Amino acid sequence: MTLALDEARAAAAAGETPVGAVILDPATGEVLARAGNRPIGAHDPTAHAEIAAMRIAAARLENYRLTDLTLVVTLEPCAMCAGAISHARIGRVVFGAEDPKGGAVVHGPKFFAQPTCHWRPEVTGGVMAEESADLLRGFFRERRKK
Repeated sequence: MTLALDEARAAAAAGETPVGAVILDPATGEVLARAGNRPIGAHDPTAHAEIAAMRIAAARLENYRLTDLTLVVTLEPCAMCAGAISHARIGRVVFGAEDPKGGAVVHGPKFFAQPTCHWRPEVTGGVMAEESADLLRGFFRERRKK
């Protein structure tokens, strides 16, 4: 999660919402991908940290299936990201802060619990949640001042 928080801080420094993601191979401990949010800079509404990290890992592995890998992200994934996680067949998702407004794993549609969801990763939430939430709160507090 520390690496994901580093990516979130880098995203914030670039003016993006501070969310960071890392994809790990739990069998080897290797970090396959790191990314921060970048929809503004990339002019791409799908450029969430999770999507960017999955794209990097898939290109690196030359496989769109990321089975048995772990995605670590600082914020509960939204519905778009949860759908991509399911399609990529990520084995485990670890997230930091919960997102009652936009989250889709433990909030909102609870994507992985839906009967139409074809792949359900193991999910662990609340890892370094306070640090992740503080980063988001601070970012938006500063934005409101402007």
